[in-house]
Amino acid sequence: MISEVKSGIGRRDAIATMVGGLVATSAAPARAADAKAKPILLYCDLKVDPARESEMLEHFHQRFKPVGAKFKGFIDLKMLKLRTLVQGDKLPAGVNYRFQLTYESEELRQIWIASPEHQAVWPGIENTLIDKNFHVSLFDEV
Repeated sequence: MISEVKSGIGRRDAIATMVGGLVATSAAPARAADAKAKPILLYCDLKVDPARESEMLEHFHQRFKPVGAKFKGFIDLKMLKLRTLVQGDKLPAGVNYRFQLTYESEELRQIWIASPEHQAVWPGIENTLIDKNFHVSLFDEV
């Protein structure tokens, strides 16, 4: 009986080691690709009309983000409301929101931007802005 228990544990250990090895081997190429290609982050500092904030937020959460999330390369999208400037020079007057988009690459983001779907949903945000000449910054994750 003791030999059966020992051999049973041995088989389980062997199977666990094999499965662990297979998982590690199959994950290695994905990790190598991730190490080479890091995502981009796009920031837009927006001046949303205070009277239209709820309209913009509803459109963002109900239409814009769900449509954008379907595109290849999409990682994350957030709409951030400015609470306060803690340090540094003042922000441009009227900036009250920051749009933050994370994508696998700038090339894939450009496909989303050029799509008919983006053309259909972006005006729902843009039309709530006081100033459409907003600051846009593109960053590479390092």
